[in-house]
Amino acid sequence: MSTNGKRALVTGGSGGIGAAISRRLAAAGHHVYVHANRGIAAAAATVADIIAAGGRAESIAFDVTDADAARAALEAAALEGPIQILVNNAGLHDDAAFPGMDRDQWHRVIDVSLHGFFHVTQPLLLPMIRTRWGRIVNISSVSALRGNRGQVNYAAAKGALNSAARALSLEVASRGITVNSVAPGIIATAMTIAAFDPGRIAELVPMKRAGSPEDVAALVAFLASEDAAYITGQVISIDGGMA
Repeated sequence: MSTNGKRALVTGGSGGIGAAISRRLAAAGHHVYVHANRGIAAAAATVADIIAAGGRAESIAFDVTDADAARAALEAAALEGPIQILVNNAGLHDDAAFPGMDRDQWHRVIDVSLHGFFHVTQPLLLPMIRTRWGRIVNISSVSALRGNRGQVNYAAAKGALNSAARALSLEVASRGITVNSVAPGIIATAMTIAAFDPGRIAELVPMKRAGSPEDVAALVAFLASEDAAYITGQVISIDGGMA
């Protein structure tokens, strides 16, 4: 699964899944930009772990919902060379039953997952096209495929992300760029451990356990590799059989 080292960006790299993806891409030989907005200390800790393990990484901070800030940060990073691997992992939950959901809850979730995808991906695309090599992987959710009560906003955002990935994959397939989505189910992060007890996980997941961030990272690393050059426009579930 080896690929000559590329420059990779993982948005939301300060979270559990983002950190695991960052470490896995670095282990594959890539120079990883670990992104954060408010969680810059956590991103810096992940960078320190990668460097201690012999990898190459640096943290990068900007708000994915701010188009100008995102473009400025990405243009500065690209001065060192094109970013050819992009993992759109930034996202957030703000759950509520739909009749009681307020406008801010709707817009915040859409802004981060969907508008963030545009603000980050669009500035990086032309440099990928010029090099005729790129890997774009969006972190979606099983909620986008099967729905989940209290997550109409989140399901809408991630479902739109899947559709955007499919359409974009058609535009850039001839340029050596693949675009795919990964849809995790219940993954053992601090947030899910607080939300689900083991009995409930066993009811929901045919494999009777939560997945790990490293499970997701392994799939993302494969999709970012040369071995996945003929896979594009797909939504790949990683959910222990839920979907």
